[in-house]
Amino acid sequence: MRAMQLEKPGEPLRKAELPVPGLGAGQLLIRVRACAVCRTDLHVVDGELTQPKLPLIPGHEIVGTIEAKGQDVQRFKIGDRVGIPWLGWSCDVCSYCRAGQENLCDQARFTGYTLDGGYAEYTVADQRFCFPIPDTYSDAAAAPLLCAGLIGYRSLVKAGNGKRLGIYGFGAAAHIIAQVARYQKREIYAFTRPGDKEAEKFAIELGSVWAGGSNELPPTKLDAAIIFAPVGDLVPLALKAVTKGGIVVCGGIHMSDIPSFPYEILWEERSICSVANLTRRDGEEFLALAPKVPVSTEVQTFPLEEANEALARLRSGKIRGAAVLTMNRTNLAQV
Repeated sequence: MRAMQLEKPGEPLRKAELPVPGLGAGQLLIRVRACAVCRTDLHVVDGELTQPKLPLIPGHEIVGTIEAKGQDVQRFKIGDRVGIPWLGWSCDVCSYCRAGQENLCDQARFTGYTLDGGYAEYTVADQRFCFPIPDTYSDAAAAPLLCAGLIGYRSLVKAGNGKRLGIYGFGAAAHIIAQVARYQKREIYAFTRPGDKEAEKFAIELGSVWAGGSNELPPTKLDAAIIFAPVGDLVPLALKAVTKGGIVVCGGIHMSDIPSFPYEILWEERSICSVANLTRRDGEEFLALAPKVPVSTEVQTFPLEEANEALARLRSGKIRGAAVLTMNRTNLAQV
């Protein structure tokens, strides 16, 4: 199979011809149709997440069809279309797993990080951590739902039910979750890279009532804010933007250091929390909700061999919506 492989963090992915992976008990062999390119992939490739398996096939927003089933697979049949997310395995027996907090399992394994992922024509996945994909989505349109959507949804739930919601970093996750928040009758205040008028325009097109630079304060106090950009400097700014009792949710797996800030901006029962990974319940809830909104993903597709180009464009903020790799040997038009 064709694959794009990480051999050393900090270096470009390498084109590789590899054997189709074998199946273990409880696993599915998936023919990959599309794999979205996530900012977490950048953190892995750039070495900011420091414990990947090497060599590694990145990618954890995977949509594909089942080609073969391992022993004891009961959930799916050959030919079913499924999605594979970041959380690829948990032990099911530790105190976290038994409490429904499998996202915190100490033994957890992660697709495209400690398990090979979807930057390839085939991958394997634990049947327990695969989801049926709603028929209303094409393969490329569905791929961003598997992380940008799922982690965004978990972040939105953590943010509570407040009406005025700030979103810092208007990329793949934000463009999905803004639609869900609007469906829930919330007001969206979008914060972009200072001076990025295209991102501000995109946010307004998606229903934001205000859009401005991340160095600005919104015209009114917010009930909650979600930070998708991996920039620790945004935490004090978001605390200043939320009202008494407001919450700031850090929605990424990696963030630069948070600078010191005066206690005054945290006081009055403001709070900060992080979001770690996802649970299967998140996936079930969000993938049932997305067609009802309906969530529409904006994607720019790249052939598999152009994974480095897709990562470079994401790194420089030149992707509107989400980048998606397809297994076609020629590029596709905008979806």
